[in-house]
Amino acid sequence: MRIPWLSADPAGPFPPLATALRQPDGLLAAGGDLSPTRLLAAYRAGIFPWFGPGEPILWWSPDPRCVFETRSMHEPRRLRRWRRSSELVLEADRDFDAVVAGCAAPRAGAAGTWILPEMRAAYLRLHEAGHAHSIEVRAPDDRLVGGLYGVAIGRMFFAESMFSAETHASKLALLGLGWALAEWGWPMIDAQVYSTHLTTLGATRMSRAAFAEAVSRLVALDPGPSSFAARFGRRPVALLAPPTDGGHDPG
Repeated sequence: MRIPWLSADPAGPFPPLATALRQPDGLLAAGGDLSPTRLLAAYRAGIFPWFGPGEPILWWSPDPRCVFETRSMHEPRRLRRWRRSSELVLEADRDFDAVVAGCAAPRAGAAGTWILPEMRAAYLRLHEAGHAHSIEVRAPDDRLVGGLYGVAIGRMFFAESMFSAETHASKLALLGLGWALAEWGWPMIDAQVYSTHLTTLGATRMSRAAFAEAVSRLVALDPGPSSFAARFGRRPVALLAPPTDGGHDPG
């Protein structure tokens, strides 16, 4: 079955989400470009790009969608015990490109990476425009040992990829991000495709229709005061804790 080919106009519309293929799950369209205009329009509609070497740009909206409710992030007991004696620290946006490079680096048992040079450049442009952010895990000597990056629009965070160079680093980045967003009244993180690994931190499934409705509401909200990095600050992982009050779902 053929899929639509996007026009050269970065402001051109995407096909309706309901037209996405069942196999492969969520494949919606091909072509277009990775300009900030196109990428932001895609995320606002619940769509993301993913493609391999030698392929055209492919656009996806799987059903169901994998998400985290930020006030329901789960910390496994073993991770909690380990974290409370850790000297690692979380920060945001100190070195966005290094985090993307870490995510793009070859992994054991993997044939390659989907974070191609053109994808890396596209998200760096989004970061420079204030729409893409990194959560960085740093050792006591300030080395970058893990992290994640994604796109923030309104009060919605779309996680893209994460990496670990030390034990639990990516889990701590995701957990710390979720708890920070819950404090700020950002109720959801998009994790794209469901996996049993993500369920250990509280990931759940949401239908594509419900996800698209939630995204359309959340991206229109005021994200709150100050820059993402300033608001996130410096967070020793040993002191991380879920919000007990103050955070709220904007409804």
